[in-house]
Amino acid sequence: MSQKILTLVSPEEYLRRERQAEYKSEYLNGEIFAMSGASREHNLITTNIGAELNRQLRGKPCEAYISDMRVKVRQNGLYTYPDVVVVCDEPEFEDQEVDTLLNPTVLIEVLSRSTERYDRIAKTSYYRTIDSLTEHLLVAQEEIRLEQYVKQADEQWLLSEYLTLDAVVDLPSIECTLKLSDVYDRITFEPKHRVNG
Repeated sequence: MSQKILTLVSPEEYLRRERQAEYKSEYLNGEIFAMSGASREHNLITTNIGAELNRQLRGKPCEAYISDMRVKVRQNGLYTYPDVVVVCDEPEFEDQEVDTLLNPTVLIEVLSRSTERYDRIAKTSYYRTIDSLTEHLLVAQEEIRLEQYVKQADEQWLLSEYLTLDAVVDLPSIECTLKLSDVYDRITFEPKHRVNG
């Protein structure tokens, strides 16, 4: 989340304003938070993931959305815009506007310096209350790093980390894979400097 612009509005008022707004905002506990713009790298990574998943999901009962599909976390009232959302089976929406998804299967966030702490801690805990959610990915944009959380049968979340471009991430709930070389296509990383001593 970025900057708080208004406080104590109802979810209905938030949705009314959001549907007319020029810029996206998130909502939680009566507060509206303006979302900041994304970097070139953030946009490329999001597009790379979305394109690869859309290609692999053809003919399957799943749909992938990039950046503009609002998700409502029913258990705590958060309205948010994950970078990539996949829903399988029949999508459930909050109302007839068909713009607020209630039952995501996979949520993917590309981390930014300004929102990484929020995405890792608060948003992750909110997401894990979604009954339909089976996988959650956090993707770094300043280094090669993808963290995959997969919900287990006992409701615990198993973490796997991928740190090299030759790594391949299996997404079992949607029967897809992501090669990190595809995720990070056209991304140039600054060389890491070693300090001797």
